[in-house]
Amino acid sequence: MFKESSSGVCMMSSTWRDDQHPSFLNFISCFLNENSFCLNIVPIAPDFIFNCGGLSVTFMFVTNWDGIDTTSIFRKVQKLKEQFANFYVVITLPTKEQNDSFIYSYIKYGMQLGRPTFVPVRDLEMGFEKIVKIAHARGACKRQDALAKIKAEEKSVQAVEIYLQVVTSIPGVDSHDANVLNQTIGSIEAIAKSSKEYILETTDLSPTTAETITRFFRDPKFILLPKLAE
Repeated sequence: MFKESSSGVCMMSSTWRDDQHPSFLNFISCFLNENSFCLNIVPIAPDFIFNCGGLSVTFMFVTNWDGIDTTSIFRKVQKLKEQFANFYVVITLPTKEQNDSFIYSYIKYGMQLGRPTFVPVRDLEMGFEKIVKIAHARGACKRQDALAKIKAEEKSVQAVEIYLQVVTSIPGVDSHDANVLNQTIGSIEAIAKSSKEYILETTDLSPTTAETITRFFRDPKFILLPKLAE
C-alpha cells in the first residue's frame, strides 16, 4: 500500500482494546506491521493517536452503533475535539437503519460540519484502513508543508458530503432538492429553522416536500416512521 513512506507510531487505548474481539485486534496488528507502524498500548482518552511525520492525528473509533449510549458518545466527541486539533470520528454503520439513526443523532446533538470530521464505514476492517490512510495522508502533507491546503479542501469536501447525506435522508428529497436548499437557504441549521411557508417562498420545492422537511426537523418521531415508496 504505502509501506516505505508511512512509518510512524500508533498508540491504541487500552480501554478500547479490551472491548474488541481478538480477531479484529490481530487484523490491526498485522495491518500496522505491513505498513511499518509501531503499535503501543497506552491509557489514553482517544481510541487512537497516530504520529506520522511529526504530526499527531487523533481518532475515536465507534465499532458498534447498536444499543450504544449516544449521549455519552457525543459528549466524548465534544470533549476530544476541543483537546486535539487533528481529530476524526470513524463509525461502523453496516445497515441503512444504523445510518439513519446516526444522522438523527448527528442533528439532535447539534454537531458542526467538519468539527470534527465523521467518517462512516461499512465494516471494522474498512474503518481501521481508513484511519491509517488518513493518518498517513496528514503526515505526508505535514512533511510537504501542504497541511493548510489539504485541510481546507478536506473540510470543504466533508461538509458537502455530510450536508447531502443528511438532507437527502429526508423522504422525498433528492440531490437536486438538496442543492436547491443549499443555494437558497444554506446550512442544515437554517433549513431546520425554516417554516414551510419560507421554504415555498425561497425555493421551487412542492408544498408536500416543504411540509415533509419541516416535520423531519421538528418531530423527533418522524424519522422513525416507515418511509413511503416513491
